Amino acid sequence: MNLDPLFADLDRNGLARWTNRLRAGQGGWLVGHGDYPRWSAALAALPELGPVEARFDLPAVTLHADCADPRQLRDALRGLVPWRKGPFHIAGVDIDSEWRSDLKWQRVEPALEPLAGRRVLDVGCGNGYYGWRMLAQAPRRVVGIEPSVLFNLQFRALQHYLHRDDFHLLPIGVEEMPEDLEWFDTVLSMGVFYHRRSPLDHLLQLRSFLRPGGQLCLETLVVEGGSGQVLVPRGRYARMRNVWFLPSTVELVNWLERCGFANIEVVDESVTSPREQRTTEWMQFESLAQCLRPGDPSLTVEGLPAPRRAVLIAMRPGG
Repeated sequence: MNLDPLFADLDRNGLARWTNRLRAGQGGWLVGHGDYPRWSAALAALPELGPVEARFDLPAVTLHADCADPRQLRDALRGLVPWRKGPFHIAGVDIDSEWRSDLKWQRVEPALEPLAGRRVLDVGCGNGYYGWRMLAQAPRRVVGIEPSVLFNLQFRALQHYLHRDDFHLLPIGVEEMPEDLEWFDTVLSMGVFYHRRSPLDHLLQLRSFLRPGGQLCLETLVVEGGSGQVLVPRGRYARMRNVWFLPSTVELVNWLERCGFANIEVVDESVTSPREQRTTEWMQFESLAQCLRPGDPSLTVEGLPAPRRAVLIAMRPGG
């Protein structure tokens, strides 16, 4: 993984402290996971392709190329299941991921300031699907952070063929980021907020990553209701253990204001449908359908309101 272009950019902008921290941690990245040898073998089995034409403006991140051994390519990519985010189309192999992430991107992309020439941070980016889609707008640099080893290796499967030096995925969590970076023009936190035990601290941290005048895109689970309405699940929510706070969009706007954001707008709020999240050949474990109450999809199996997601944008004042 060549991070030299990122390190050089950080150093030029007075952020050598972050570069030094990343260099010091590189030796321990990924390899400690028990499944790393198996997943690494899948990466090593990827066959060579002919000249690659990449398309980032399509619903599926697409690599057009000739492949002498399509079965070997498919088997290698199958060695990296489950694929949660996508879809991807790689030299004739269609990866039908659990999430139709292109549908979320349709809701998010129009709300963003044009990304051309901007530095973008995607917090909890999974395998990098949204970052790849962003490249269609020619941002200056996209940085994703994601602690999941498998998702990092799925990203590397794409990089094996694309060799992009404007998109980097770091295998770290948000808690490992330095405070007060003030470096990114756009920060996205999608599907992360409800997993944080201290949601206001998360908002303050996201604010600290943005330069003055930068834009935040926050996508998260919410509930219906007005000011002060917050669901704190007593146990699991939709079979997930680590869901802490689900505010109403009205209350979430209040939280963003308290954390110093301005120009806050709710750009979408919708109930998640089985069309968008479902079990597939590339993700064969339980998905949304198994998390909803049989006969009443308005409730989770725990009897709580079914997943409803909102997209909000906000600005860090100044600039």
